[in-house]
Amino acid sequence: MAINNKKKGKGAVDFTLFLSVMMLVFIGIIMVFSASWPESMMKFGNGYYFLKKQLVSGILGFFVLLLCMNLDYKIYKKFSFPIYILSIISGLLLFTPLGVEIKGATRWLNLGFTTIMPSDIIKIGSVIFFAAFLTNKRDKIDSLAHGTIPALVYIGISCGIIVAEDLGTAITLAGTMMAMFFVAGMKLFHLIPLTVGAMGALWYAVNDPDHPHRIKRITAFRDPFADKLGSGWQVVQSLYALGSGGLFGLGLGKSRQKFFYISESYNDFIFAIIGEELGLLGALFVLILFMIVIWRGIVISLKIEDIYGCFLATGITALVAVQSFIHIAVVTSSIPTTGITLPFISFGGTSLIINMAAIGILLNISRHVNFGRS
Repeated sequence: MAINNKKKGKGAVDFTLFLSVMMLVFIGIIMVFSASWPESMMKFGNGYYFLKKQLVSGILGFFVLLLCMNLDYKIYKKFSFPIYILSIISGLLLFTPLGVEIKGATRWLNLGFTTIMPSDIIKIGSVIFFAAFLTNKRDKIDSLAHGTIPALVYIGISCGIIVAEDLGTAITLAGTMMAMFFVAGMKLFHLIPLTVGAMGALWYAVNDPDHPHRIKRITAFRDPFADKLGSGWQVVQSLYALGSGGLFGLGLGKSRQKFFYISESYNDFIFAIIGEELGLLGALFVLILFMIVIWRGIVISLKIEDIYGCFLATGITALVAVQSFIHIAVVTSSIPTTGITLPFISFGGTSLIINMAAIGILLNISRHVNFGRS
């Protein structure tokens, strides 16, 4: 479904995509408020603390979405390299006095008036640049020297900086960029050494002695109930939340697990609170909204005639798909625990604004698509 805006000389906007994202943001604001109430009261004496911050981020994100929606996406190709360099620099700033440690991890930059997560900036910057790279190399993508090796170098640079902050986020970006590379026409034979190398790098990252919590998460994934008071605590509590929700849920605001049983209940495990309070039906509704967003993104990437627009739409869609899949898989104990937020829903100003900016870009690409009767 699309809205035509010919009076202003613009093409069609994918209204289905726009509406689905705004519904996710709205649900996110409500669920952040519900899930964060106990911690807001304990730490700040104000149950509305996280709600206010998320609401402000949502409003700012909405205006950023509108701006990106009305800015020709082709301009990003022209400035893709400077955008990429700036995003990489933002990640390197974590190793300066601007980097601050919160809850045992240095993932934030303290700008004085606010804190931001460079990993979110690197993700969108990498997608914009990688789409331009694939466009420029489209006739040599299947070449080892001119296609595969340079692509892996850029993927390695982007993910290498992020892995110092968070392994899960690095995996998300790697999956996104590999999806773009696959769509661009990478030679499948090159996947063999790539897979071996990726598995080796992942093994090293998991067993890194400087990050002992990673191997504990693998152990907890295999049997979380074996150490349900230790390494398996978070996963067990998440499963309790989902199980107690039943079909219709306990009711909005009536979660029990958010009362300090699940840490980061308004962030990395917010889908568990959704399942507990809104039940299976509520969780399925959120899943359907994400499926609609991904479906519309795929349609846009398939129908856009411009090759850069195709790769850029693919990257943005894959970023949302991979991140949401990992978050939900973690909450349901389908994969080992990692700190990944749920796009548009989890608490986090940088994440919400960047994700809405990305959707704004995708909506602008949709203006150049002839949807017909879709």
